[in-house]
Amino acid sequence: MSEPKYGLVAVGNALVDVLTLAGEDFIAAQEKSHGMKRGAMSLIEEARATELYAAMGPGVEVSGGSAGNTMAGFASFGGKGAYIGKVADDQLGAVFRHDMQAQGVDFVTPPLAGGPATGRCLILVTPDGQRTMNTYLGAATELGPQDINPDVVASARITYLEGYLYDKDQAKSAFKYAAEIAHDAGHKVALTLSDPFCVGRHRDDFHYLVENHVDILFANEEEIKALYQTASFDDAIAKVSGHCEVAVVTRGSKGALVIAAGRQIAVRAEPVDRVVDTTGAGDQYAAGFLYGYVSALPLEICGRLGALAAREVIGHMGPRPETKYADLLKVMPGLKLTPAA
Repeated sequence: MSEPKYGLVAVGNALVDVLTLAGEDFIAAQEKSHGMKRGAMSLIEEARATELYAAMGPGVEVSGGSAGNTMAGFASFGGKGAYIGKVADDQLGAVFRHDMQAQGVDFVTPPLAGGPATGRCLILVTPDGQRTMNTYLGAATELGPQDINPDVVASARITYLEGYLYDKDQAKSAFKYAAEIAHDAGHKVALTLSDPFCVGRHRDDFHYLVENHVDILFANEEEIKALYQTASFDDAIAKVSGHCEVAVVTRGSKGALVIAAGRQIAVRAEPVDRVVDTTGAGDQYAAGFLYGYVSALPLEICGRLGALAAREVIGHMGPRPETKYADLLKVMPGLKLTPAA
């Protein structure tokens, strides 16, 4: 078998994020008038996106999307990766493509000609750093099996699937197709559950994926409990341990738990001076963990890399690194990493 070209290829919703600071009163008013869910992601239509954007305060625009953020973090560690996601042939689509390529990520999906505009996520960040997301998917909804490049997927050690993408039927087909290509090539498949409400919408499908197609699962505490419909974290962990090779469950300031081969590895959270914005924290944890994993590092070190990346991103506005993650390795004396494939 030839050496894989990529350490990681991600399949997800290609979105441009618009982030703004918002008070609790604004969130409460939007919850009452439009059903916005504090701390979660809600899907919205283009008209609602326009209305909300007009009501928001000054914003910062950055390329985002959960899997796109993870790819940016993976590349920041020095990993070689590719991204599959759909943007329109418009200004925001060009911005997203430029940002991915500037990070050193190969973005190979052709743009959508005609149809909806490039998607965007309007993110309201409250003073405690919590993010409430309102997503107009736009062109991202057009991603289907025809956009899965089999040569790219077969050339990656890990194919990473974004749970948010699962809201459309053709995306479900794309997931299964990508997973089959990866496994046929002898490589791994990872899935992030993305959001507890997303889990609630697709619980049966996610169970099928986890039990039949997924080798590495990423979730936070609420998502894993939603998947197994239990209020007990311990019960959820007991159930997931028999369903995939590795499960990584993040718990905010309580750190994370890595479950593999009958072991439970506790990973502490890295201290941060001030939490500014939690947008992208889980995405960057996955970036660090996966970089360590494709570098064949012990799971304990993979978790530590994830925690370092999460610490960096919650210290500033926006879901992608401002400090090159490769530089963070200097705080881990004695650890020598070779670049991932």
